[in-house]
Amino acid sequence: AGAAVMVMSHLGRPTEGEFNERTDSLAGIAVRMSELVGKPIRLVRDYLNGVDVKPGEVVMLENCRCNKGEKKNSEELAKKYAALCDVYVNDAFGTSHRAQASTEGVARFAPVACAGPLMAAEIEALTKAVSEAKHPLVAIVGGSKVSTKLTILSNLADKVDHLVVGGGIANTFLLATGHKIGKSLAEPELVDECKKVLAKLNSKGAALPLPTDVVVAKEFSETAQHRTCKIDDVADDEMILDIGPESAKALADVVAQSQTIVWNGPVGVFEMKPYADGTRVLGEAIAKRTAEGAFSIVGGGDTINALSVFGLTDKVSYISTGGGAFLEFLEGKTLPAIAALEARADK
Repeated sequence: AGAAVMVMSHLGRPTEGEFNERTDSLAGIAVRMSELVGKPIRLVRDYLNGVDVKPGEVVMLENCRCNKGEKKNSEELAKKYAALCDVYVNDAFGTSHRAQASTEGVARFAPVACAGPLMAAEIEALTKAVSEAKHPLVAIVGGSKVSTKLTILSNLADKVDHLVVGGGIANTFLLATGHKIGKSLAEPELVDECKKVLAKLNSKGAALPLPTDVVVAKEFSETAQHRTCKIDDVADDEMILDIGPESAKALADVVAQSQTIVWNGPVGVFEMKPYADGTRVLGEAIAKRTAEGAFSIVGGGDTINALSVFGLTDKVSYISTGGGAFLEFLEGKTLPAIAALEARADK
């Protein structure tokens, strides 16, 4: 007859102890999941004191973030979840960096706790990309702020052969190396931290290739007048919105020499056509190198969106479903939900 399966998940950021049918319910997800598995899926609203589920049946438990104590990882709530099952399977890598009752707590108390196939695949892919990477290893880290990715940059600096930075992060590194960036987005207060990352890379013979040419405009707009210029020709009233063709080719050459590629964050404002070429050329180079046998892993919403825009989604080795979890793994942090499963496996 098969197992009696209960699926739990969260949606949005509801107030614990309250439930709004319109915004908090997993009803639409249950409908879609039933289409995918080809059998009806019953949505259960009150389940903390037990669920009537038959062998071969699949039920979905309503939004666990509405339960009091979920986010604070309440032991009482975790034990209630654990009492519902014989086996707890965590297949939500994207929430594994959060120690919550449905991710970390329940794994400590369920009779059996293990990782699901997606969780196992994510850990395997990230391990292959970082701690067991084949060299040369290149990591590409884009995004608007150094502050949100400083620990990642510092941790990767110990491991990579090339660290490529893009977007606002690259602008702050350009400041740190004495370049003028006009009115580009940057964090001048983090210049010293960028210098530390550069020093760390230099000490081990690794490189951080910065753009030699850029695409600039006087305003952040798709229709604004834009031009390509050398990095030292950026005017005070201009902002850098993409890397230029010379820089894009240089990055493609770095990728072409690599055995492992980790990509998180575009190198320009690819959502606007005039500033999309840098990210497109980089993405195409990664796809080409992957076809030649390199291992590539991509994570982060913007980067996954860029792959989709340029038709490259199926041309990389692995796309991570984790946003924050992907980044924290790259930082070298212990992910609480995974640690709880590992602790159970060791017993």
